Amino acid sequence: MKPQCPQRRSTWLRSGALALLAGSTLMALGQRSRAQGDDDPVASSRTVLEQWVETERLLSKEKRDWVLGRESLNERIGLVEREIASFQERIEEAKGSIAEADKKREELMAENERLKEATSSLVDTIAALEGRVRALLPRLPEPIQDKVKPLSQRLPEEGAESKDSLSVRFQNVVGILSQVNKYHREIHVETEVRDIGGGRQAEVATLYLGLSQGYYVSNDGTAAGRGTSTADGFEWTPQNDAAAEIAEAIRIMKSEAPASFVRLPITIQ
Repeated sequence: MKPQCPQRRSTWLRSGALALLAGSTLMALGQRSRAQGDDDPVASSRTVLEQWVETERLLSKEKRDWVLGRESLNERIGLVEREIASFQERIEEAKGSIAEADKKREELMAENERLKEATSSLVDTIAALEGRVRALLPRLPEPIQDKVKPLSQRLPEEGAESKDSLSVRFQNVVGILSQVNKYHREIHVETEVRDIGGGRQAEVATLYLGLSQGYYVSNDGTAAGRGTSTADGFEWTPQNDAAAEIAEAIRIMKSEAPASFVRLPITIQ
């Protein structure tokens, strides 16, 4: 024998219960009518039947309301379950984002430490370069000292903390050295006022061979001198016996005389 479906069995049980309830109701009403001595059994039966129909209607309404309520409750449960699933999915995504953010933060912190170490090394490097440039400046001829003064004035004093950024400090040092290197690769003729001995000063033409050697001669050709670079600056010594050669070299540089070999006194340190 084929087993019955549980849902169908439940339906039959409910139908049987309703029929039993209705029969009991009819019997009770019939008994009450007889007890009250109703003379018209048809009317009494009609009344009982109407009451039974009303009872069936109420039961049907309750059943329909119960089914609708169950469906509504199931829909709410499904909606809540979907919302819970959505929240759980968002939580998992948030956990993933937090993990990624933590990883990125750790990478940035490690990079920051590396940059700090590199910056510390660069600070020491630029401080050493600035110190060497400060030591170089007094050894330079006056014309190039004047030319780089806008940059050299920005060098911090030894041991003092600079307010400029590392990039600005490096640019400053590079700017000074670039101009000094360019001056050193060329021969320059400058007009200066110089002490020519005997407490006299005169306008002279000065020939600089890069940064290390310099020669001057007065306009009348009677006074001349030679300069060399020292730690305390250019040191000038009279060299009147070489006035003619120095004057000739200056005329050649100024294109006032044809090119030729000129012997000049020189000191190599």
